[in-house]
Amino acid sequence: MPTTRANDIEIYFETFGDPGAETVLLVNGLGTQLTGYEEDFCERLVQQGFRVVRFDNRDVGLSTHLDAEVPDVLEAFAAATSGGTVEAPYALRDMAADAVAVLDTLEVDGAHIFGSSMGGMIVQSIAIEYPERVRSVTSVMSTTGEPEYGMPDPECLAGLATVMVPAESREERINSGIRLQELIGTPDAWDAAHMRNRVAEAVDRCYDPDGTARQMLAILASGDRAEGLSQLSRATMVLHGDADRLVNISGGRRTAELVEDSEFRVMPGMGHDLPPAYWERAVAAVVDVAGRSTEGDGAGRSVAGDAR
Repeated sequence: MPTTRANDIEIYFETFGDPGAETVLLVNGLGTQLTGYEEDFCERLVQQGFRVVRFDNRDVGLSTHLDAEVPDVLEAFAAATSGGTVEAPYALRDMAADAVAVLDTLEVDGAHIFGSSMGGMIVQSIAIEYPERVRSVTSVMSTTGEPEYGMPDPECLAGLATVMVPAESREERINSGIRLQELIGTPDAWDAAHMRNRVAEAVDRCYDPDGTARQMLAILASGDRAEGLSQLSRATMVLHGDADRLVNISGGRRTAELVEDSEFRVMPGMGHDLPPAYWERAVAAVVDVAGRSTEGDGAGRSVAGDAR
């Protein structure tokens, strides 16, 4: 099992492609294991000449799980959005340090970093805290942490909270995960059989709703990244679906607004997921932003109405 130790925890990771190629580091979202980036998606990036690395964030999958108690997540969300303080066993900057530790283990000086949802928040944090380790940033269906941007539909927030409540049987766990994906995902790309297989794979590999709740606390306790993003000088691609009910598209627009060398692409019809129908556009975005990162001064700010 390939692992690395950082911050007194073990991080499990996997690699694809030529070790000598430029690296794309894939960072997962809330409660999502490395299998959230399917092997076929990773192989598409490999076909574009990249080495791909995916890993389990702390508190999911085969990485270390903490045992800190978890308070009511909805109460914590209300406190954070009203300007209150949220206590958490770790913050997004700690998760960013975990990701950099994976790069250290693989002796990668600089990587193209790609993150979805909470993963987008983490790659933003990596770029702010460790700019020398970053060649380009792709932030997908994410936001800046500012409470006036990217807020969820209340129904989706309630649905997310339900998967943090332990279910007793395997079938209950799978059904809970499917219900959430139906609520937040892309309606026109829904594949019931494929989704059941994916959720079942995740449940069988590791099931820890408390870990997901602790990750949510890390998001809520970390505040916003507006100042850091406004000073970021790395080529950045921002992708966001216009049907995203969990993280409103205003979060993506705001991210691109803050980062000077950024491009914003709308993913028409996409919800809060990255189904196979959108992989070609996502891979093309990585290729494009990686190309801009090698141009020296980049391509400057650009806003596009539709994804390619």
